[in-house]
Amino acid sequence: GYVLEAVEDVFGQVPENFVAGHPIAGSERHGVAASDEKLFNNHKVIITPLKSTNPEAVSAIETMWQFAGASVVMMDPAHHDQVLAQTSHLPHLLAYALIDTLSAQGDSLEIFEYAAGGLRDFSRIAASDPTMWRDIFRSNSDAVLSILNQYQHELST
Repeated sequence: GYVLEAVEDVFGQVPENFVAGHPIAGSERHGVAASDEKLFNNHKVIITPLKSTNPEAVSAIETMWQFAGASVVMMDPAHHDQVLAQTSHLPHLLAYALIDTLSAQGDSLEIFEYAAGGLRDFSRIAASDPTMWRDIFRSNSDAVLSILNQYQHELST
């Protein structure tokens, strides 16, 4: 995927012991105060090895994640970028846009005062680290724009 391309830009090629992975767990909280020893319990971690990745390195990383309580899934890097654009990146983008739009309303305090579960969930998601999400959107921009275009098409039909 695009993150591995960035590694290649820095190193010239991806080192054989570099194992890219993506834990599918987290919260809107960040920093040391947000640490949680059970964060990965019963959550997936996607490992995206390349053909050139050392199998022993993959095995070591897989074992590490399993010790942390995660369920490990292997996935092609490009497929990972598509799947995460659809299941994570687009929902975060929509949450940021919705909360920003509602916050700009003259009566935004009233809007949030009467927010129920759905809007509260959007607010929680939009409270995630904006710098991290800006970087995610940029690093996976092709896949994010593709699914965003599909979403816009659905809205217009």
